[in-house]
Amino acid sequence: QVQLVESGGGLVQAGGSLRLSCAASGRTFSGYIMAWFRQAPGKEREFVAAIAWGRSTTYYADFVKGRFTISRDNARNTIYLQMNSLIPEDTAVYYCAAGPYGTHEYDYWGQGTQVTVSS
Repeated sequence: QVQLVESGGGLVQAGGSLRLSCAASGRTFSGYIMAWFRQAPGKEREFVAAIAWGRSTTYYADFVKGRFTISRDNARNTIYLQMNSLIPEDTAVYYCAAGPYGTHEYDYWGQGTQVTVSS
């Protein structure tokens, strides 16, 4: 059974940092792209960042470029989202997702982790 388990969310003041983790298990993710999405209250889910599992290619939404960094640890089967210079608008539930590279479709989703940035 495939599982994506997020952790690392919490409450932080504006300007602070958090690092989210997504532990993946249950299958080989070679050929997959791993991504972070977020959903704020009353808003649609939006793409944040992605990384191809077997490649160095990364992708970022414009609103996080220069502030967030996505990375992976192959040995731990885990991806990370380092979030710096957080602003209140970053408040959302952050989800980890996985899907076949090149399809823009995500087959697997985590349960989400809450990030709250206070002003």
